[in-house]
Parts: sequence; structure tokens; C-alpha cells
Amino acid sequence: MNILIKNQQRQRPLDKSKITRTALHILSLSDRSGHAGTELSILFVGDKKMTQLNTAYRGIRKSTDVLSFEAQIPLQKGMDSNILGDIVINIPRAELQAGTFGTGFYDEICRLLIHGILHLLGYDHEKSEYAARKMRKKEQEIMDAVKKMDRKR
Repeated sequence: MNILIKNQQRQRPLDKSKITRTALHILSLSDRSGHAGTELSILFVGDKKMTQLNTAYRGIRKSTDVLSFEAQIPLQKGMDSNILGDIVINIPRAELQAGTFGTGFYDEICRLLIHGILHLLGYDHEKSEYAARKMRKKEQEIMDAVKKMDRKR
């Protein structure tokens, strides 16, 4: 599995190795566990850039905490790689939410990564209340498993 990280915000320095390990844990716990060639891109931005992206791609003129973009690349049968897509995380919003929820910053980054990856895997909390419950349950299962893995380290 290959995790590509780009940091375009200057508000806070990020521990890219910690984020990479977290993303790998999440992918190993998801439906992508057996795909060694899976590739995921993660972009960290500020509030202004997130507002621009949310407006351009969703038509919503406000910021958000995380966006997911499914890969639009048709893959050939038999290819070893699987480009999952891109996740964009708003660092100022993650910091704010970590304070609001009383969690650590990297716990919030983990939650946002889980949310984004599940969207890339086809989960969609906006389809129905049932879909939202199903996604929340999966998010909690993965979050609990990641925390358990981190405690073993």
C-alpha cells in the first residue's frame, strides 16, 4: 500500500510518518486489506482552500472538514495497483473539532481519514438514515481497532 501525503497548509506542522501509519492501519482494517498495490493520496489544506474545493466540486460555498475524491482512472484487469482516490483534510477545522470533541488532534485526523476512506469505499451517509447509521458503525469499529493497535505499540 502506498500513501502519498502533501501538506499545503502552514498553520500546523504535521507528523507525516504518524499519519502514514494511521492510514495504513485504516486501510488494513477496511475492505482494502488484501490489496498491496492500493494507493491513497492525502492532502492537508487550510480553511480558504477547503472552501474553494467544496464550492468547486460540491457547489457548497462553505468550508468542511474532509472531502473525498474517488479515482477517476479506469484500471485494466490484472493490474497490481489500485488507486483508491484522494482525501483532503482541513487542518484548522480538525483542530477546532478536536477541541470541541475533547480529543487529541491526531485522533481527529484519524477520524477524518476513516470517514474519507469509507467514502472512497462506497459508504455514503447522505443517502439515507440507514446508510448514515451503517457508516457511523463502521467508523467506530475502525476507530476502536486503530486505537487498540496504537496501544500495542
